[in-house]
Formats: sequence, C-alpha cells, structure tokens
Amino acid sequence: MDRDNEVRNELIEGRNAVIEALRAGRAIDKIFIARGDVDSTLGFIASKARAKGIVVVEADRKKLDFMSVTKAHQGVIALAGLREYCSVDDILAIAEERGEAPFVIVCDEISDPHNLGAIIRSAECVGAHGLIIPKRRSAGLTAIVDKASAGAAEHAAIARVANIPAVLNELKEKGLWIYGTAAEGSSDLWHTDFKGPLALVIGSEGDGMGRLVRERCDFIVSLPMKGKVSSLNASAAAAVTMYEVLRQRSL
Repeated sequence: MDRDNEVRNELIEGRNAVIEALRAGRAIDKIFIARGDVDSTLGFIASKARAKGIVVVEADRKKLDFMSVTKAHQGVIALAGLREYCSVDDILAIAEERGEAPFVIVCDEISDPHNLGAIIRSAECVGAHGLIIPKRRSAGLTAIVDKASAGAAEHAAIARVANIPAVLNELKEKGLWIYGTAAEGSSDLWHTDFKGPLALVIGSEGDGMGRLVRERCDFIVSLPMKGKVSSLNASAAAAVTMYEVLRQRSL
C-alpha cells in the first residue's frame, strides 16, 4: 500500500459520509471539525461522536484543507480506526488467563504513528498482555499504525484512556509496579528487577514522560549509553527494555 492509498483509506470526509460511518458503528479514531463553524449538522456529529467515546478535535480550516484528499471535506474529517479498543481490565484479564504476572506497556503521548506501530510490534513479540495509550496527544489505532506494527496491532489488546496518571494509580492499587524510562533514570536497566507484575511507561518522542506520569513511577530506568548520542528513539528504547523484561521472566 503506497502513502496516498494509506491516507485515502484512513480518512472519511464530508458530513454525510461521517454521519453514516457513525451510524454504521465503524471504528473511528478521531474526528476533526472546523473551529468556529456554528452549524447544527456539525454539532450533531460532534455530539454523536462524543457519546461513542470518540475524540473530537476543533481544527482550523487550513488544517482540514491540508488533510483533505477529496478537497470537499465540508468542515469535518474522520480518521478511521483499525478496530475498537479494549479496557484496562481486559488487559489484566489476559494476564490472569495466561497465569502470568501482568506485563503492560503504557505509551505516554507517542504521537508518531510509526513509533507507536513499532512499539506495538515489540510488545506483541515479547508477550506483553496489552498496551495503554491516551485519548489525546497520541497516535491511535489507524491503518498507518497497523502497517508500522507489521499487523501486530490487529492482535494486541490496546486500551485508550482519558487520564494516564489516574490509570497508573489504578494499576498500582492492583499490585503492579510502575517502571518509567528516562536517560537520567537512577535504576540501571541491567540491574532492575522486572520479574513481578509491572507497567512499563514509554515517554513521548520529544519530551519524555510528563511530570504527573513520572511522579507515579516506582522506578525510573535508564539504558546504558556508550556512544556520543545520548538517547535512543522511543520505539528502540521500548524494544530494548521489553526484551530485558522477557529475558528476566524466561530465566
């Protein structure tokens, strides 16, 4: 699939097309609506989308014009989703069914769909029980993410939540240890115990973990760096850390 077809398959443009997609129950990741456009039809779309838990974003018409393939978006563009999301409890239930200590990946605002896809692929390969992503300021389950994950996104359990810090608190209450990743972490990767129930937090590509997310972590893990570059790409760091978890759990 080339880039133009990827974009075309991801976008649902125009008022009637978006309304019918909502009525049909199609998986939709996000809906962009023209900012400042007071219109009953657009208001209906926004209301129906929010009732279904779909993220609605107000955007400048210039952004919609830039996104549009058809150039006839009528003030609304929906980003198609790959499939529906699961719940955090569903992820924990997978661990219980397997008789394993929970191993959950939490992505804190990973906005690049290729990075998110790569993280999902690694998570599926190491046997993580699922991933948690935020509703806003994050890539979602789209065709581009699926392609970047080499199809792993179709198999992985992925929950989408409104508040990552609050979910981390819930996971802690359920007995999971929270491990964050950062270059200046005080816990060295090779000397950190990952054998218990855990959630591994991967920070955003540019800013790393947010302050509130960092405060919820029980451990901040750093990767050894021997070269002149001080950090790895988010998906590469995630893969290295996930495989250390798998190594320890395989002993």
